[in-house]
Amino acid sequence: MCVACWNPDAAQQAGIDPCLCGAPQTRAICARIEADLTRRQFIGGMAAVLGMFAGFGLAPRHVSAESPGGPLLLTNLRFFDGVTLEMQQGRDILIEGGRIRALPPSGSGPATARKLDCGGRSVIPGLIDAHWHSTLVAVNQMAALTGDVGFMHLMAGREAGATLMRGFTTVRDVGGPAFGLKLAIDRGAVLGPRIFPSGAMISQTSGHGDFRLLHELPRTPGTPPSHAEQQGVTLIADGADAVLRATREQLMKGASQIKLMAGGGVSSLYDPLDSMQFTEGEMRAAVAAAADWGTYVCAHVYTSDGIRRAVAAGVRSIEHGQLADEDTVRLMADEGVWWSIQPFLADEDANPKTDPRQRAKQQEVAEGTVRAFELAQRHGVPLAFGTDILFNPEGAASQGRQLSKFTRFMSPLEALRTATGAAGELLAMSGPRAPYDGRLGTLEEGALADLLVVDGDPEAGLDWLDDPATQLKLIMKDGRIHKNGLDTNASA
Repeated sequence: MCVACWNPDAAQQAGIDPCLCGAPQTRAICARIEADLTRRQFIGGMAAVLGMFAGFGLAPRHVSAESPGGPLLLTNLRFFDGVTLEMQQGRDILIEGGRIRALPPSGSGPATARKLDCGGRSVIPGLIDAHWHSTLVAVNQMAALTGDVGFMHLMAGREAGATLMRGFTTVRDVGGPAFGLKLAIDRGAVLGPRIFPSGAMISQTSGHGDFRLLHELPRTPGTPPSHAEQQGVTLIADGADAVLRATREQLMKGASQIKLMAGGGVSSLYDPLDSMQFTEGEMRAAVAAAADWGTYVCAHVYTSDGIRRAVAAGVRSIEHGQLADEDTVRLMADEGVWWSIQPFLADEDANPKTDPRQRAKQQEVAEGTVRAFELAQRHGVPLAFGTDILFNPEGAASQGRQLSKFTRFMSPLEALRTATGAAGELLAMSGPRAPYDGRLGTLEEGALADLLVVDGDPEAGLDWLDDPATQLKLIMKDGRIHKNGLDTNASA
């Protein structure tokens, strides 16, 4: 800023000519300077970020991943397409430009394509976890809600790479500050799955997303946001206007769908599991705001009353729901509402809880899980697989094993479909807010090239998911091979 702008009276007394700051020539010069500075800051900042990630073993991995390059033809395989409940054969899979270009009859693919012999193994779509918390998995609850945000995000970056190496090429993040991690993955700075982010979990005061302690009450107009709110983990909103604002803020940040807390939860201490949260009017405000942006609302809720209120408000995906009665499940089926369900069985893979109140709620949910699966199957509610591994660094490795537990309630291919083709349909409800252009969860012409080559037989069982290091022979995301453990190499 020149002196004439900063102090015009002094400029006039000094005989200085009128300011030229607003002149077109001056603006053009400033724009060039600003662009150069921004570029230098970006390059320097990226170098610092990548150096920081390298210190955690998170250096970019695309240098070791095989680039999409020219066409690649996968041969000598059986495949599950993510939709049809049978293993198919007699076809190859042609990959080009990050997409599945065709499934030509075996031996009829283009002669110019590189060929990758799958050795008679099974090929399936990349797995989708429809209920994941990218930034909240690899840290405990104390670190996530009160700790250093840099540590939380570094741990999230490391866990993102591990998630992809377990065969999960896409996750729907249903709560937490995942926008930065998603950007880093999409730009190739960090290895990880595609992320459909929800942003902060929106909660009422005393709701499942209100992790404040009692000594932090009451909240007054001058009370600053809690640490969890400041970091984008959760956002407390009371009243339709506040919920509307909170929803629009998450959409502004890039949310592909919105997450509401519509009932009590296990991890929070002060809200009973049977409590109903948010009025129908409050939820309708979020649904309307999401619909204006072409997307939808999903809701954490367990009980029949809470589910029915959420469905009445226009919520399109119920997260958990293990305590639903038969009439409520029938309503979900009639309204075409998705059920994002998890195998909560209070077993060795359950999220660890030390407080007796949390453990009691966890047991109650586990007792309802078996019946919930039975009702969903009976009434044909569309199911999508999710884990909800939360504040559980050691438990993250059970992600694939959680999917194999679905075979207790359905056939292996039905279970696999909940984490491939069915989950892809759920993701597609984000419409224009979907961050990736193309179909996910299927092996079909035009779909995004996310796929796995596995040693196990998906038709016989899914136990092989518990040993991804040895059982997943090839992991491809977006046409890039991130792991190639096949016996033969691609050839011309």
